[in-house]
Amino acid sequence: CSALLPLAGFSPAISSSQKCISRGELQVSLSYQPVAQRMTVVVLKARHLPKMDITGLSDPYVKVNVYYGRKRIAKKKTHVKKCTLNPVFNESFIYDIPTDLLPDISIEFLVIDFDRTTKNEVVGRLILGAHSVTASGAEHWKEVCESPRKPVTKWHSLSEY
Repeated sequence: CSALLPLAGFSPAISSSQKCISRGELQVSLSYQPVAQRMTVVVLKARHLPKMDITGLSDPYVKVNVYYGRKRIAKKKTHVKKCTLNPVFNESFIYDIPTDLLPDISIEFLVIDFDRTTKNEVVGRLILGAHSVTASGAEHWKEVCESPRKPVTKWHSLSEY
């Protein structure tokens, strides 16, 4: 695979296309409470994240965006986990989502490498819901909507942002 122009201080493998490099995986749990009309999203952990800085490690955190159609209606983020490629977050977020909006809702998870000196870099992303680009993402969402009150937990491969 052809590498893009390397960024300053990065090896070409980091900036090359997704085909060469795995972006790791993210484990999330979702449960929907139809009576309260609430979605509980738990960001559990990530594994095999790509090395993002010179030390060969990363300071990852996860940003969770909720979209209704193409409009972002909520955003939250986890704490930063220092120097790890296999962070454990175990953070839950609750969103008020009316049942009739569920077919048009998407939840985007962005795994971001926190960096004080440069711009925080997106390591990879996952979308569950209406605009999920992967079969596993659509399947997870369908399962959550079809089994109310039951937390559904799955691992997903992160894709390029």
